Amino acid sequence: MDFLADLFKLLVFPGFLFVVNFGLFLEWVDRKIYARMQHRVGPPWYQPWLDTIKLFTKEDVIPEKANPFMFTFLPVLDLAAAVTAFLYLPFGGFSSVNPFPGDLVVVVFFLTLSTLLLFLIGWYSGSPFGRVGSLRAVTQFLAYEVPLVLSLLTPALLAGSWSISTIKIVMAQNLSRFLPVTLLALAVSLLSLQGKLLRVPFDAPEAETEIVAGPLTEYTGRRLAFIRLAERAELVVGAGLISNLFLPFDKVLGMLGFFVSCVVVVFGLSVLRASFARLRIEDTTLISWKYLIPFSALGMALAIMVRG
Repeated sequence: MDFLADLFKLLVFPGFLFVVNFGLFLEWVDRKIYARMQHRVGPPWYQPWLDTIKLFTKEDVIPEKANPFMFTFLPVLDLAAAVTAFLYLPFGGFSSVNPFPGDLVVVVFFLTLSTLLLFLIGWYSGSPFGRVGSLRAVTQFLAYEVPLVLSLLTPALLAGSWSISTIKIVMAQNLSRFLPVTLLALAVSLLSLQGKLLRVPFDAPEAETEIVAGPLTEYTGRRLAFIRLAERAELVVGAGLISNLFLPFDKVLGMLGFFVSCVVVVFGLSVLRASFARLRIEDTTLISWKYLIPFSALGMALAIMVRG
């Protein structure tokens, strides 16, 4: 029975099926908000599911210059890494599948692994556009991973713990006391997550007007579907992590609070996406090193002083 219960958690809830479907729902929310900000109607709620089914039905092509094993294996590993990261997130009154005192570090590690896998996906595709996009992706990774990690560690310093559940409890109990530091770290984390997920205006690694689709140029069919699902799962993990650390609505509203806080995070990302045009890769990295990293370091310094 324990085996069946664990299998249910991994494959159904809160595992693969839940993460994938929640990710597709957040994609619809993102596309709908983005469309409304451009005075368009936007897609119906079921459009992300139809797009995914369409990709799975398309022909799979392996380029002549690609490494066949890596070309097939890396998209699956990318999705697995993103789904695994969510298993360590508490949500809606539920504890994570495997809670332990350092689960924040594990979630950050899996998010980092997803970005490195995107680099390998483009590098082993055999396409020059894929390799250029991969180099841009790893450059952007170096720029935005640092402020994202520093901003996520700020609540950990305030709470004096590396456990996401403990951090959430302490932050909810001391919201007014920690509010100035929390707002600064939240702003940095949202901007850094936007850059990490390669979303506009930080989408230079996948710029279709410059390098076709960057690391994904040669991907079609189910392999591309796995990569797109991994991107949606990363959005769920990123939104869920920020929700747990900065917006603990589920302490009051339960599961509904978790969904609401994730939608609030996606709304912020959608506003950023609709408000700015794509930046050049050098401008993208400059913003991080000149503004985000100093502000994230300032947030950590303030957290140490407040915790004092």
